[in-house]
Amino acid sequence: MARRDYEDDPDAPEANSLVPAASAIVVDGEGRVLLQRRTDNGMWALPGGKMELGESIGQCAARETLEETGLTVEITGIVGTYSNPGHVFAYDDGEVRQEFSICLLARPTGGTLRTSDESFEVAWFTLEEAAALPMVPGIRKRINDWRAGNGPVVR
Repeated sequence: MARRDYEDDPDAPEANSLVPAASAIVVDGEGRVLLQRRTDNGMWALPGGKMELGESIGQCAARETLEETGLTVEITGIVGTYSNPGHVFAYDDGEVRQEFSICLLARPTGGTLRTSDESFEVAWFTLEEAAALPMVPGIRKRINDWRAGNGPVVR
């Protein structure tokens, strides 16, 4: 399903759903960050997705990371909470989702890197390499917030 991100865009469609979600900044022992290239918009992103009934936000981030990248992770902290009502995701099925996502920090504990039906590339990047990749502003904001190291942010 195709997806288009709008952030503070006056031409964005009006949101018709609000779904709790989690993303993970997974950092390896060399300080590289794990990113996936999404199949729905072709952009590089953190692993993440919507929370399911019966799971915690940490379990959601770990499950999404495993599903999208093949890696198991341990959640080690929180980067921030992102709930800008001006940031919406429009899907081709008519859903327009207002952002509500908690970004967690994680470290890899096992698994093997692989793609999924949601990602056609998965790789580790230094911060300098990640800065040059095409990604939506909301993902770059999460990486920058983590890199700034100011503790959990609320946006």
